[in-house]
Amino acid sequence: MTAEPLPPAVAVRSRGSARRRIGAMFMRHWFLLRGSWPRILELIYWPTIQMVLWGFITLHFQQNSSWVAQAGGVLISGVLLWDILFRGQLGFTISFLEELYSRNLGQLFVTPIRPWELVVALMGASLVRVGIGSTSAAILASFIFGYSIFDLGLPLAAFFLNLMMFGWAVGIAVIAVLLRVGLGGESLAWLVIFLVAPVSAIYFPVEALPDWIEWLAWCLPPAYIFEGMRSVLFGQGFRWDWLLGATLLNIACMVAVTALFLWSFEVARRQGLLLRTGE
Repeated sequence: MTAEPLPPAVAVRSRGSARRRIGAMFMRHWFLLRGSWPRILELIYWPTIQMVLWGFITLHFQQNSSWVAQAGGVLISGVLLWDILFRGQLGFTISFLEELYSRNLGQLFVTPIRPWELVVALMGASLVRVGIGSTSAAILASFIFGYSIFDLGLPLAAFFLNLMMFGWAVGIAVIAVLLRVGLGGESLAWLVIFLVAPVSAIYFPVEALPDWIEWLAWCLPPAYIFEGMRSVLFGQGFRWDWLLGATLLNIACMVAVTALFLWSFEVARRQGLLLRTGE
């Protein structure tokens, strides 16, 4: 049997209802976007950060065409070390987001667990995630490109530890914000770490940055680590002074973000935000 066509008046009302439903759903997402500054920031952020990062890389390669040829694997090493930093922070934050997604945060803190115990557990989860992801990528790089990051030797352990520390510091700052704004700020988990990418000297030296922004790079631990990586690859030896600078900055960052996290947790506890972690 074939369905009978709708009467003209009913068909017109149906089309009108469809337009209202489409408009209602559009407005729902528009109001959601308009009322969430992290979402608006994310829309502006990604195109801008990619443009700035690759702009600096292009300018450096134009001015130093033989730079990469001086040390095999310099870009692969940069990518792999950046992945440690990125996944260290993301693994930490995603593990916390799992508690928000399951609406488990309030129930979690009904138990005797203390905030610092949660942070240490998230660090452990982050280590596991980094171990699985970055080790797999490093092994594949040795097979596909004939370069092993493990050739860096003992300095790799120092680089790894400092990058993980900075990733955890960023992760703690992010969850401090999430305690206040809930899942409305979940995009910060992916956004914040890339904010430091253009000034971390991942693929080019700090001196390639404009003079007015070099000071910012030297205020961040990753710049010391990536400069130290290139020093080893270029045969200039391991820079203990840069390792010390990165370590001291990481300690300062950890102290600052720990204080921020404890303050944010206390405010969230007093205002009942631990039970209201939705949008």
